[in-house]
Amino acid sequence: MRRPTKRSSQVAEILMGNQAMERALALLAAGEVVAIPTETVYGLAGDATNGQAVARIFETKGRPHFNPLIAHVASMAMAETIAEFDPLSRRLAEAFWPGPLTLVLPHRAGSNIHPLVTAGLDTIALRMPRGFGSDLIAALGRPLAAPSANSSGKISGTTAEAVDADLGGRIKLVVDGGATQVGLESTIVKAEDGELRLLRPGGISAEEIEAVAGTKLLRNNDAGIEAPGMMLSHYAPGAAMRLNVSTLEPGEALLGFGPTRAAGAANAAAFLNLSETGDLREAASNLFSHMQALDRSGARTIAVEPVPYDGLGEAINDRLARAAAPRDS
Repeated sequence: MRRPTKRSSQVAEILMGNQAMERALALLAAGEVVAIPTETVYGLAGDATNGQAVARIFETKGRPHFNPLIAHVASMAMAETIAEFDPLSRRLAEAFWPGPLTLVLPHRAGSNIHPLVTAGLDTIALRMPRGFGSDLIAALGRPLAAPSANSSGKISGTTAEAVDADLGGRIKLVVDGGATQVGLESTIVKAEDGELRLLRPGGISAEEIEAVAGTKLLRNNDAGIEAPGMMLSHYAPGAAMRLNVSTLEPGEALLGFGPTRAAGAANAAAFLNLSETGDLREAASNLFSHMQALDRSGARTIAVEPVPYDGLGEAINDRLARAAAPRDS
């Protein structure tokens, strides 16, 4: 795997969103990357039409070039210059944009998106974010490529502090928008041949999408990497992960869910609960920050209590499974 580019003498500037627009625009126009808040997680944003900027995203994250990026837009008019919308995808965009839904669509011929964004695919992943990201794209007048603002394969940042701790020595600006609301990356779906496939579960549940689409959401058939977040090992802390535990082993940290504890929980090296009441939306919001905090405890393994698979639980379990997957040495 490509190693992240380091700028050891540099310390990122951190500005609140209401103070950061001018500085962010200047950096983006110069082909730099900027860490920005979105409703899902923080993104590492660069001008999606600028090859130098897109290359800098990959270099900063240490991200493999075969792993495509999401292009973020500020309007349907901008989206339609980039991709071709079928009726089902358009209906989903109208229902969930702006918001945590990414659509994989045929890439429109003549688009000014740099080829590095699509990683050689004839499709492109598009999302319309809320808040500062949307305002920034509209002011720039061009789409932004913006994967999660973290080193490739590591835990996604949901606060400016987490982003700065990981990438602060490699970038010039982190825009502080507070803790993200959703806490998980966007759901990614693809409409093709009258069917709708889930490529990555995320901040909108499958049930919500099915209610709008009027059709079942098929799960991915392992056809290969078609969108971000599909690599087997991803979202990983430094510690090993052990999932669906009923009994804690000596020396492990414990990531809990709900009111009932695993046996031996009282002896955990560290303990955090995703949601004491078993609320999946709260659990999703806390997932990455709690994983990071337990990783800092020094425990060699983080044990995780079972999380149900319904609703947002599907996305939570997807992230946990990828965090626990075998890793490249």
